[in-house]
Amino acid sequence: MSNEIELIPELRFPEFEKEGEWEIKELQLLADRVTDKNKSGKIDKVFTNSAAHGIVDQREYFDKDIANKSNLENYYIVENGDYVYNPRISTEAPVGPTSRNNTGRTGVMSPLYTVFRFKEKKNQFYEYYFISQHWYDSIRKASNTGARFDRMSITDSVFMSIPVLYPNPQEQQKIASCLLSLDELIAAHNDKLDALKDHKKGLLQNLFPQEGETVPKVRFPEFEDDGEWEIRSVEQNIDLISGIALKSKELSDNNSGTPILRGINITEGQIRHSDEMDKFYLGDTSEMEKYLIQENDIVIGMDGSKVGKNVALISEQDAGAILIQRVARIRAINSDVRYLYQHFFSNVFRRYVDNVNTSSGIPHISAKQIRDFEIGFPPKIEEQQKIASCLSAVDELITAQQEKIDELQQHKKGLMQGLFPKIES
Repeated sequence: MSNEIELIPELRFPEFEKEGEWEIKELQLLADRVTDKNKSGKIDKVFTNSAAHGIVDQREYFDKDIANKSNLENYYIVENGDYVYNPRISTEAPVGPTSRNNTGRTGVMSPLYTVFRFKEKKNQFYEYYFISQHWYDSIRKASNTGARFDRMSITDSVFMSIPVLYPNPQEQQKIASCLLSLDELIAAHNDKLDALKDHKKGLLQNLFPQEGETVPKVRFPEFEDDGEWEIRSVEQNIDLISGIALKSKELSDNNSGTPILRGINITEGQIRHSDEMDKFYLGDTSEMEKYLIQENDIVIGMDGSKVGKNVALISEQDAGAILIQRVARIRAINSDVRYLYQHFFSNVFRRYVDNVNTSSGIPHISAKQIRDFEIGFPPKIEEQQKIASCLSAVDELITAQQEKIDELQQHKKGLMQGLFPKIES
């Protein structure tokens, strides 16, 4: 590493401002590689390591998918507090995740992973360091990435010789405590988000008739004497079309054209955008009026692994986009569109799609199958509107809570960029 690079973080706690540059040490000077294997076969807790979940117990999946349990004898023993590097890359971990075993248990992991144990176990500084850009850059420099596109190629010996940043232990602890406090705040907000989702789940169970019933368990007082609901398909209450077929050469990255709404843009409850996924049509749209989506249209992705889940309500921002093939557009007829949306975005619709999907290839749902979806219709549209308003209010709370979490995650990302020195190219 060049001596011209000054290893001083942009953000530093006042008591360390005069400490000077951070040191660099090879990982093997701070940690020992774990090579102990489960020769006796007594340990049956099988761990895996992923960017999304860190180290988790995957024993149930192992028992289900792998018949030869003798393989466990060749697995590395991973004690609580040990670290594991998984060379399989993903969007979340572009060089593969490096995670600490915080399960409180001893388990085993595949010999495809690198297991190592810090000489000083108490400090959590490196838990955060291993998700920093500095660490990612260090692995890239040490790796031969030509082997497989989805896996980093790096030997255990080379891995253990990777240089890592080393501030003094007191500064390490201060940084770890700061980031841990932020993680605890994020966790508290996630708990609140889960509570809101559980609250909505309870409302859905009580405000709609359950299977085999014609009245809900809970009804707003003004509708208690209105009688039974009608359970039938949504066909009479929706106008449904699927999108226009455009050739690949008609799809452009030039955002001066008309936006195209594709299945990839639809995720669970929202329309997502990025420079990579957004496409535009540069031609004349005067003959495409029926395919231009409007605010409050319901859109459903008709193909893919998440068919039945990728459902969204169009906002003003996305109105005017071109509906492309394999996406269904729904408009309400003599019904409240938000009421219909709550059904299409429910677990009931997801289960329905799973049941009617008989394809052995890519999961798929047809326009007819969507029209045949059965729900309960109260005698008065005003009751639909009341229910929809109640559930939409909870949705707004869920969205606001998710936005708080996203903001905190962005704050953490920015904080980490400042707390670890930047490495110049």
